[in-house]
Amino acid sequence: MTLTEAYASCEEIARREAKNFYYSFRVLPVHKRNAICAVYAFMRKADDLADDESISVPERRQQMRQWLESWRAARSGQATEDPVFIALTDAQQRFGITDKLLEELVQGTCMDLNEPCDGSVESGVDVGAGLRGYPTFEGLYRYCYLVASVVGLVCIRIFGYTDARAEELAEQTGIAFQLTNILRDVKEDAERRRLYLPMDMMAEFHVTPESILELAQGRQPLPQERALLHTLSVKAWEYYRASRQLLPLIDADSRPALWVLVAIYSGLLKRVDALQGDVFSRRARVPTAVKLAILAQGAGRALTARVVS
Repeated sequence: MTLTEAYASCEEIARREAKNFYYSFRVLPVHKRNAICAVYAFMRKADDLADDESISVPERRQQMRQWLESWRAARSGQATEDPVFIALTDAQQRFGITDKLLEELVQGTCMDLNEPCDGSVESGVDVGAGLRGYPTFEGLYRYCYLVASVVGLVCIRIFGYTDARAEELAEQTGIAFQLTNILRDVKEDAERRRLYLPMDMMAEFHVTPESILELAQGRQPLPQERALLHTLSVKAWEYYRASRQLLPLIDADSRPALWVLVAIYSGLLKRVDALQGDVFSRRARVPTAVKLAILAQGAGRALTARVVS
């Protein structure tokens, strides 16, 4: 398999699966878009292995370990026909993406498998009512860091930056994105026996895991439950401030991509807020027409950046 074919395979995976992310990929220069698609395809495979509910959790952990061993073998120079491994290896070499960052991406995915794949990272714990989650916001932050902030740290290496402040700002931007996902998906996560609302915050508002299950089953939210979700949304908006500071620190030809991504995700959080805590009877989403309008604005910004440069 040629490198061109490998990248094409990764782009097809991103086009089919990436949803919000793919809109931002489209306004990147080709060599950067290729690299982002390779990283996304790697992440997608890890997520699919972790989320395959047709097989047991122990089987998923075993498949994850076997897949990781195959990737590590490919990284060490062994021949492979896996298009994702081929493209990702090239992207790592081009943009200085370390194995450590990619290993952390997989660690974050493994946190949803009830226990770590390699024993190195704590997963969520039993929080009651048959749900697994995080006792404190600090524990949830660690989860968000691994599944989202690390993505940001990989992306800025592809985007390009010289100011070291970009690292911390990318981390915080990732936290904003993941908190947005958590708020949107409370119902779906509860149905999968997962609870990403931290227990210390829930206790402040006298909300229990049992009440979250009741909400997922159709009960209307009470004022304290709406207040809990609003408070977590406020935290997310605080982290979104980092994205505005990050934008001028990355290379000009990549700023439109980050702008598109932030516009879509912050737009999603606005729609969550508009539901006033009722993310159970309706799922917040950014309509495709709105995403396309944002993409068009991003494409205009990308064209301007190329003309200026």
